[in-house]
Amino acid sequence: LELYKQGDTEAVEKISKKISKLEHEADVIKYDIRSSLPRGIFTLVNRSSILNILDIQDAIANKSENLGVLLTFKNAKRFDRFDEALHEFMEKCIETFQGAQLVIDRLDELVETGFGGQEAHSVHELIDRVAVLEHEVDVNQRELIRMLLEHETSISYGDFFLWTRMIQQLSGIADSADELAAAVRLFLETN
Repeated sequence: LELYKQGDTEAVEKISKKISKLEHEADVIKYDIRSSLPRGIFTLVNRSSILNILDIQDAIANKSENLGVLLTFKNAKRFDRFDEALHEFMEKCIETFQGAQLVIDRLDELVETGFGGQEAHSVHELIDRVAVLEHEVDVNQRELIRMLLEHETSISYGDFFLWTRMIQQLSGIADSADELAAAVRLFLETN
């Protein structure tokens, strides 16, 4: 998004293609994991919980790819205070995603501790933090949409549409990050 705001369409196109390639690689990994998970009754963890976590991670990758593609269409017009609000929104979305990523990164440690103890408590705190961050994203999203509507007569319909779609994709990443953290919470509570 920073390169997009700078008008560097060549760099945006290059990054968009890289995101698409990575999303495809993630799909391949997801299918490999799905096919290698045991199907028996007696497994250490619930297979459907793992599959749900994988599906949510896939949704994040898909939304990231969608955002990358949207950024390649055109450089939409901006206006006073919008860049600052967009930057704050984007940072909050990234922070929400990174929080969910931390939760996922801690799963190995949780397996080693039998899904309990201080490690589980620490992960629950991270999950709670992700939920708070996602709410902040929602608040920022409403403000951005309000700003767009205040300037609807000074920007084209195409720019308005593009901004709302980009904001939705970014917000969707944060929503999915929160959903991912909640899925891990459920996973912990059932294991």
